[in-house]
Amino acid sequence: MMNLYFLFSTLAIILSTVLTGRKSKKILFFCFLLITSTHVFAQVTPIDTIKPGKGDPNQQLKQIKAAKVQQLSDSTGGSQPKKNPLIDTTLRNKYGDLLNDDIRYNKKYPIWKPAVEVLGINVFTNGLDRLLGEDFSHVGPSTWNYNFNKGWEWDSDRFGINFIGHPYTGSMYFNAARSQGYSYLQSVPFAVGGSLIWEYFGETTRPSYNDVINTPVNGAFLGEIFYRLSSNILDDRARGANRFFRELTAGLVDPVRGLNRLLQGKSFRHTTTEVYQKEPLNITLFAGIHKINNYKSAFGSGPTEMLLNVQLDYGNPFEDIYRKPFDFFRLRTEFSFGSGRKLLDNLTGYGYLIGDNTKIGKLSLLYGAFQYDDYWDNRTFELGAIGLGGGIFTKYPITKNINIYTNAHFALVPLAGNSTRFGPDTSQVRDYTYNDGLEAKVESTVNFGKYASASFVYYYFLLHTYVGAAGNNHVSILKPRVTVRVFDNISLGFEHFIYYDDRYLKTAAPIHSVRTEQKIFVSWFLEDPQRKDRYN
Repeated sequence: MMNLYFLFSTLAIILSTVLTGRKSKKILFFCFLLITSTHVFAQVTPIDTIKPGKGDPNQQLKQIKAAKVQQLSDSTGGSQPKKNPLIDTTLRNKYGDLLNDDIRYNKKYPIWKPAVEVLGINVFTNGLDRLLGEDFSHVGPSTWNYNFNKGWEWDSDRFGINFIGHPYTGSMYFNAARSQGYSYLQSVPFAVGGSLIWEYFGETTRPSYNDVINTPVNGAFLGEIFYRLSSNILDDRARGANRFFRELTAGLVDPVRGLNRLLQGKSFRHTTTEVYQKEPLNITLFAGIHKINNYKSAFGSGPTEMLLNVQLDYGNPFEDIYRKPFDFFRLRTEFSFGSGRKLLDNLTGYGYLIGDNTKIGKLSLLYGAFQYDDYWDNRTFELGAIGLGGGIFTKYPITKNINIYTNAHFALVPLAGNSTRFGPDTSQVRDYTYNDGLEAKVESTVNFGKYASASFVYYYFLLHTYVGAAGNNHVSILKPRVTVRVFDNISLGFEHFIYYDDRYLKTAAPIHSVRTEQKIFVSWFLEDPQRKDRYN
């Protein structure tokens, strides 16, 4: 585990130096990339009490965990807590973990503290920009007056700056409040406020519409995910090296929370009980090669590149409990090596907001409202989209060992960035349009026990351009995949990736294009020992 930790940490730092254009955003953004290196510590420690003076606390934690895994090895067992129809009195999930952070150890701090920290994040970022010689950082009364008088615009920053860099900064604003005892909804206004302060006072360029949307909305999305992952890593009962590496790794995943834990004394506090909400976390690593075919060329005709993909599945969608935002989410990141600076090929995910569970015979369902984040930046196309809409997840057991999992979604897209008719380039200016529209997604997987799986993924985006060449754009992404187990939780897989693009411009003839990729990979499924449900 330690070898993997240092390997991916080193890789993440290297990648962060080429993904964004502004130097300070490179430095801030490296923490986001490190999420792919910190997964090895994100394991759930069962809720129970260690006994001071009764042996090494870390050894007690291992014994508690082993006993609990044995007790809950069948996740369909009868340990499911019941929901009270009048008031939620359930404290733990079916695995025995807390459903909420223990407020005795995670108090809510006065509002001025996260507000000052949000301001401090902006001051620090601007100061770092100035230290690195960025012209836009030289702000003062004249530039502030200019920004107020000239009003708003749609900016021309690079795609990665707007659709990853700004959301990551928004996650820092968000976690300034989240890590000081504020809930998900209570933390969102801090992301909005931090973005507004930066737009008016943090840089010389005029405030931009796209930033004040992307920063808080996707910032809250990433921020809550970082907070949840860091909670799964942290354990205030641990001591010694175990505790040190938990604190270090959680701080890399969520830097603002790591700083606040130091200031609040939580990094050195010892408790005898679990104090953080934790949900099961399954992790799948994919590593291999992909063939990126040339435009209008035959199958397997393009260059061969290396790929690395990390998929995080947090929470059990089919556990019938009272839920809060992001009690269930999925996040995927994929890196491609061989196409110059475009190393982060894509980041996609969704997070639960509100809904409910039900069961119809053998069919288990979760339905409700979700937030969606899509970021694709490769040699074929650029596509970034915020989605807000409804989704449904189903599980149907065909036999004892064969299950079919399906989820379907339909969402509004208030803001999207889409590469121009000429495709992405390597310049430092905007090569994409701003859009709104709709998106629909379907994912279906048949698991043949632990031996094989077959999946079908289809994304569709209908985008209307309001900044750029006027028209409508229909984008489809199709990904059939098969995997076969070769040893334990290691499988071999093949995926065929198809990108369809149909553009109907008002001032030009329709444009139709198709690009394909083929991927061969080895996958390693790291299953949470408490969650024996291979939902992937």
